[in-house]
Amino acid sequence: MKLLLLLLCLGLTLVCGHAEEASFKRGNLDVDKLNGDWFSIVMASDKREKIEENGSMRVFMQHIDVLENSLGFKFCIKENGVCTEFSLVAYKTAKDGEYFVEYDGENTFTILKTDYDNYVMFHHVNVKNGETFQLMELYGRTKDLSSDIKEKFAKLCKAHGITRDNIIDLTKTDRCLQARG
Repeated sequence: MKLLLLLLCLGLTLVCGHAEEASFKRGNLDVDKLNGDWFSIVMASDKREKIEENGSMRVFMQHIDVLENSLGFKFCIKENGVCTEFSLVAYKTAKDGEYFVEYDGENTFTILKTDYDNYVMFHHVNVKNGETFQLMELYGRTKDLSSDIKEKFAKLCKAHGITRDNIIDLTKTDRCLQARG
């Protein structure tokens, strides 16, 4: 009887965990709740040089605007020691929860996880000149997040084939916070 109860609990745990992961796939993501200010917390890539200092993808999130069939992003990038703001608009694709934006190549991205109030995790696939790489980002509503959320992000990176060596905690760097308006 104890074994049956244990197996039942394990089964329910797996089903609940799977339901949480699958909820975005069924279109339950409420993108309107992503509207507002965000901070870059952690970045990861299977092409680390893209997210290292002076890397083209080392951008610092400031704000997300939810638009009709698109998302507007306001970023800062640090070039030659100078923080510069720029904006991009990502357009919804035919695939549920997927967006496309051109920036240093063609980027298709999805939102992997969010609780709307604290964090959001993105997964990008970039294609440029026939080469492909992955980029993952963790943004927070505050300047830093708990180690539990960062660990959850690291596990998602691993699930996408990105090693811990290719994860950069941006909270320990100059994120152009002084440029936020």
